[in-house]
Formats: sequence, structure tokens, C-alpha cells
Amino acid sequence: MDLHERGERLPSALRQLFFDGGARRRLSVALPPGDVVWPDPDYVQHQTPVRPAYWLSDEPASGGLWGRLRAEHPRSGLWPVLLDDTTQPWSAGQVAPEQVADIGTYLPAAFMREVWADWVEPQDDGDDGDDDFEDLAPFGRDCPGLAPAGERMEDPDVVADWCARVLDNGSTPLGLAAVGRSADTLAVMGWQGALNHNKWTAPLAAVVRSWEDRFGVRVVRLGFDTLDMSVAAPPMSHDHALRVAAEHWAFCPDNIVQGAGTLAGYAEEIRGKNAWSFWWD
Repeated sequence: MDLHERGERLPSALRQLFFDGGARRRLSVALPPGDVVWPDPDYVQHQTPVRPAYWLSDEPASGGLWGRLRAEHPRSGLWPVLLDDTTQPWSAGQVAPEQVADIGTYLPAAFMREVWADWVEPQDDGDDGDDDFEDLAPFGRDCPGLAPAGERMEDPDVVADWCARVLDNGSTPLGLAAVGRSADTLAVMGWQGALNHNKWTAPLAAVVRSWEDRFGVRVVRLGFDTLDMSVAAPPMSHDHALRVAAEHWAFCPDNIVQGAGTLAGYAEEIRGKNAWSFWWD
């Protein structure tokens, strides 16, 4: 019996999430009541919705259920996401999916350089270009590029299950997205949390893909303007953490600008930590 033959066929609602109708997909974990959520028909990408964006539980779900569904991902093709709905219910509004194929068209290093250059170039409001950008020390105007990969402390899935239990506050519903890897949930689910920073979600998903590969990251929870992920291979030295902090700044400037204030201070906040959290204003 191969992996695809174990468990039960997906419920009809979940089969709608797949291009092929969920052929040969299996799920042996019992789900709470829930239903699919369709994209906003007026969303900015103007792509005609042909399938739901994700499945959403009616009631809060536990971190333990998250872990069981995560373990089923190779068979089900469904990645679980805890959905913080304290700002706005996930069942309505601002659901704007992007194509998985679009994610692969972005290079994380190029995205980082572009954000860095846009931020440090002189503006038309009297900036004479003499700002030394002390908050970005030791890099200043010079984008350092992507950081080296970290060394794994534990299996990424084990760390992800731990993170889900930590984030379980007893009031968070659960989403399921038809994706091959956790990073792709950002685009497929139509998440718009970083809209004020970047119009498109696909380049951010490309960055998270890169973090999956280099730092054993897994997407665990989404809010309307927040993102929480587990990290199996965090930077352990100050210098390495500085390089990672620079990537975080390009990904989510608010983490530093409205948090530690400097890359150096933020680097110490993430050094050796098995969870990264982001918030966009």
C-alpha cells in the first residue's frame, strides 16, 4: 500500500481546492465543521475565481490538530494554517489569490536588493542623500544579499508542531490550503497582510521558500497583517543574525522600524530563536 492509498478520500469541499479535483489525495484526520472560502470577486489581481482559495473551520482548532494535519500533508496535499481572526473574520474580505507559478518568477536576492535600493535612495522631500542609515549598520546603503544557511537544531516538522502548540490560544480557527509547500500558502490563500509594503504576495512567498530551504522555516499562523513561522535552523552567531536581520528588514521593515529600531538590536532578538513573527503596519 503506497502513501496515497492510506486514509480516506478527501471530502467534496476539500476536493474543490485542487486543479485535478484532489485525485488520489487522502486524509485520515477527522476535521471539525467548516467550509471553503472563495476569493473576493473584486480583488485587485482581477483573476476570475475558478476554485475556492482555502477551507476554513467554523470553530477554533488546536495546535495538536494542526500537527496531525501537517503530518498528513504528503498524502493530502493540504497545508494547515492557524488563522488569527482578531482583526477581521477570515470568512470574508480581502481574499486575493495569486498563481503558484508566479512565485517561481521572483528571485529572493533580487527582491531584497530592490527593496533596499528603494529605501535608501534620496527622496524628493529634501533628502540630500547624506543619511548614513545608522539603523541599517553595519550595511548602510549597501545591501548585503542573502545570508548563509543555518544549521538545523531539529527536524523542521518537529519544530513546526512545537510552534503550533505554542501559538494555540484556544480561539484560532484553522485553514487548509492546497499547496506543495508551506510558503505557497501566502499566495494561494490570497493573503493580503503585507499589501502596504508590497502589492504582490508572490515575491514574499518566494522569500519564504528560500527560508524554508536555508533555515527550515514552516508557515504556521497567518493574521490579516501578521505572519508566524517556525525556524529549525536559526542564526546562532551575532554576525549571522545580522545578515538574517537584513533579510527580515527587506521582507517586513516594520519589524525593525517599529520594533528594535536597528538591525543590530533586532539581530539579537532573533538569534537562536525557533520562531519568527512579522507584522505589517
